[in-house]
Amino acid sequence: MLPLVSVILACGVLLNTSACAEMLDTELSEPQPDFDAPRKIMLQISTSDEKKINDVLWNAVNLQKFYGIDNVRIAIVAFGPGMQALYSETSPVGERIESLLKYGIEFIGCGNTMETTKHVEADLIPGVGFVTAGIAEIVERQLAGWIYVHP
Repeated sequence: MLPLVSVILACGVLLNTSACAEMLDTELSEPQPDFDAPRKIMLQISTSDEKKINDVLWNAVNLQKFYGIDNVRIAIVAFGPGMQALYSETSPVGERIESLLKYGIEFIGCGNTMETTKHVEADLIPGVGFVTAGIAEIVERQLAGWIYVHP
C-alpha cells in the first residue's frame, strides 16, 4: 500500500493539477423540488447514543440547507432506545429538537415503545407526535413516496 503522500503526489503529476479531488455539485432529479412538490425525506433514531442522535439531527439540518426549507419535508421517526431523545425528562438533545420543530422538522415517536416503557403522550417534548408503531410508520411513508435514510 502506498503512503498517502505518494498517492497525493502521483495524482498531482498524473493529472497535472495541484489536487486530485474536484468539487462536484449534486444534480437534482426531475421533477425538481419546490414548494408544491418538496422532497420528502425520513430519518430514523433507534439509539440512545447522544453522538449518533446528534448526527441524525445534523443530517436533517444539512438536508434543509441543501434543498431550502420550503423545498423539503423532513420526518424523524424514533423507536426503541431512540425514544429517549423524544422524552422531555431524558432527552440529551431536547433543546435541539425544540428548535428543529420550529423549522418544520417533524418528530414522530413509537407508541409501542412508549407502551412498553410505560410512557405517555405528556412525557414527549411538546410538538413531538407519535404513532402506534414507528417501524410501520417508516414502511407506510416509504410506500407513499418518502425517501428513507438510515444514517
